[in-house]
Amino acid sequence: MLMLDAVVVGAGQAGLSTSYHLQRRGLQHVVLDADPQPGGAWRHRWDSLTMHDVHGVAALPGAEPPHGDPAEPANTAIPAYFARYEREHALPVLRPVRVDRVEELRRGESDGPLVVHAGAASWTTRTLVNASGTWTRPFVPHYPGVESFAGEQLHTADYPGPEHFRGRRTVVVGGGASAVQLLGELALVTDTLWVTRREPVWRTDDFTPDRGREAVALVEERVRRGLPPASVVSVTGLMLREQEQEAARRGAYTRHPMFTAVEPGGVRMPDGRLERAEVILWATGFRPAVGHLAPLRLRGPLGGIQLDGTAAAADPRVQLVGYGPSASTIGANRAGRAAALGVARWLTGGAAEGGPVRTGTLSR
Repeated sequence: MLMLDAVVVGAGQAGLSTSYHLQRRGLQHVVLDADPQPGGAWRHRWDSLTMHDVHGVAALPGAEPPHGDPAEPANTAIPAYFARYEREHALPVLRPVRVDRVEELRRGESDGPLVVHAGAASWTTRTLVNASGTWTRPFVPHYPGVESFAGEQLHTADYPGPEHFRGRRTVVVGGGASAVQLLGELALVTDTLWVTRREPVWRTDDFTPDRGREAVALVEERVRRGLPPASVVSVTGLMLREQEQEAARRGAYTRHPMFTAVEPGGVRMPDGRLERAEVILWATGFRPAVGHLAPLRLRGPLGGIQLDGTAAAADPRVQLVGYGPSASTIGANRAGRAAALGVARWLTGGAAEGGPVRTGTLSR
């Protein structure tokens, strides 16, 4: 049986960063990616999201950040950047491979090999790095009557661009950065209503590196306690960019409280009035795509996977990157390096602090 040092699930920013650092340490591994082409979640972003609009894409380790035309769609520019990176560093990415489940080779052997199953194929490995992200698990909360709505309902993951909404009154649900950005586009082509469960927190000061570190630390504290991860923007606050100022002038960012029910012609507000709607756009975020890890029983009593750094507290054979505080491009890069070190430590019994580790584990 072929035994790998590590299997990485996912070839987005976190997965590629991890593979780069594993390769530098001489660790035999593969990266299993569910998509048919490079790019991770960026491949699925809407066409109107340009490189000018993105909040910043950190350079992958050992590479320059992506450059090019600010008007180029992010869903083509960043996948092309990822593809070049995979080629130039000869990363061992296999695709399309959709992982179904990960389990112990011998049940109950907490320090033994793991088996990664994907359809009829499987890989046996001493460690696993999960970098599957969130894009495949859009979250839509349930409200009474939502099934009766006569209009169209979409999630951010399915956003087709502003022209699809032209002239159709649209309720945008959600208090995060995606809602703010989409309102910035939609308010220019139709009448919008913005609803959130909580009052949005607007950032009025500059987002300094110190503020960024403080925000990440708050998210890290959640996963250390075993709570489900929160988004970094939930603690950094929101800020309007230059391209959203016109929408602000049109009143798009007047926040309304969350509706109590959905009816065929619109949404019922807390004060009893019915707000007409032809489209509901759920900008309500995503959940970590970790269902394939269920056989390892990593979730704790508080509902999340408790982490010690990037290692799962319940099973240090498993590292999670792009999860919680590392669910950003800079955080993903740092987590990739930390995960590779965590893999090396596990393989050497905790001795790997520095340079390359060559375990010679690619054997039968």
